Amino acid sequence: MSFSRQLGLHLVKKKRFGPVFATQFLNAFNDNLYKNAMVLFVVYQVMSNEHAETWFSALATGIFTIPFVTLSALSGQLADAYDKARIIRIVKICEMGIMVVGAAGLMLALWGWWSNWAAIVLMLLALFAMGVHSTFFGPIKYAILPQHLKRDEVLAGTGLMEAGTYLAILAGTILSGIISVPAAAISVLAIALVGYWMSLKIPAAPPFESGHRIDWNVLRSSIRLVNATLHVPRLVMAIIAISFFWTIGAVLFILFPPLVKNVLTSDKEVASVFLGVFSIGVSIGAVLINRMLKGEVSAKWAAPSVLIMGACIIGFQQVALGWNPAPEGTYYGIWQFLTQPATPFLLLFLLGIAAGGGMFVVPLYAFLTTAVKRSEASRTIAANNIVNALAMVVGSLISVGLSLLGVATLPQLLFAASMCVISAWLAWKLHKVADSGKVFEERSLPDDV
Repeated sequence: MSFSRQLGLHLVKKKRFGPVFATQFLNAFNDNLYKNAMVLFVVYQVMSNEHAETWFSALATGIFTIPFVTLSALSGQLADAYDKARIIRIVKICEMGIMVVGAAGLMLALWGWWSNWAAIVLMLLALFAMGVHSTFFGPIKYAILPQHLKRDEVLAGTGLMEAGTYLAILAGTILSGIISVPAAAISVLAIALVGYWMSLKIPAAPPFESGHRIDWNVLRSSIRLVNATLHVPRLVMAIIAISFFWTIGAVLFILFPPLVKNVLTSDKEVASVFLGVFSIGVSIGAVLINRMLKGEVSAKWAAPSVLIMGACIIGFQQVALGWNPAPEGTYYGIWQFLTQPATPFLLLFLLGIAAGGGMFVVPLYAFLTTAVKRSEASRTIAANNIVNALAMVVGSLISVGLSLLGVATLPQLLFAASMCVISAWLAWKLHKVADSGKVFEERSLPDDV
């Protein structure tokens, strides 16, 4: 078997995987291009206080996350009741309108035609709408995989989806730091249009069961969905372990922009590279774990992976503590940053954080989609998204609270590292009680579809 086939790269050429992979790639790319262009613009050109910058970064994360708490149950029900490909196309049409609002907010803030805070409100409104958009797309991008892929392809497909997502985050993050605000405004509109065009190529994914009743009461349906999922012990462990991972991720992404600016005294291009290195690391971890597991859906490497992640967070924090800052009133550019003696160690630990995270989370997502009936996969992912989003909101609130109490960014990294230990324990328990390979529903699909 060739190396590319072992990693599942051949799936990208398949009509049953390639279009949905490309659509998700463009979706993540656009989300991060817009979000980071907005956050970096505000942090570097509007605010000048570390705690206020951390607060705004956390606020942006929280606003984007809220729809995952409130609307995930509805999105999961719709995805299990209707053709998933059709829902994706509707969502992509909405993205084009959302980006018109977001681009307008960026331009108004840049040109000063409106007050800074009024323009920021408009940008945050678009960010919230993008959160709604991603909430409805979220359950589908994983739940559609067992529907279109074979048994031994699901882990590879999940890993590629996760790797592609973080490569898209990398591209969007780096681009947001090096292009102008007008270029970013035009780009988000163009990418939304291309994303819709790619969604037209996704094969039909009709529901497995007809007559599924939709509960439009989002509060009641959310509670019922989570309760229905949490009575299965192995799903509880997987969901809570993933939620701790995303809490850690939320804290890190909140802290990165103010940390780069105020601790590493570097400019916004370095902040973009920082987030980009993190994205590369997750992609490496996502692909590597598929190679190690050889297509088996298992959590056996999850606990060691997240412990490595925690150790690298501590290592990163220790290197940053000894950082040599730029001269008063200046910031390091990319090349100045790269020539600092501590930079290789800093980036190596950052890569380790991200790779450990990718190795940890990919098998757990594959487990969620294969440990239940295919007709329930979207709702299971939706329940997971609700708990994940709540965990991210809690992480954001803790980070904001610590900032308001005067706790600087570097000590907050230790909070993220401590959560890795809990995630490792949950992953170990999951591995002990569940052999997910026994619950996958066997099907036969032609390899050339």
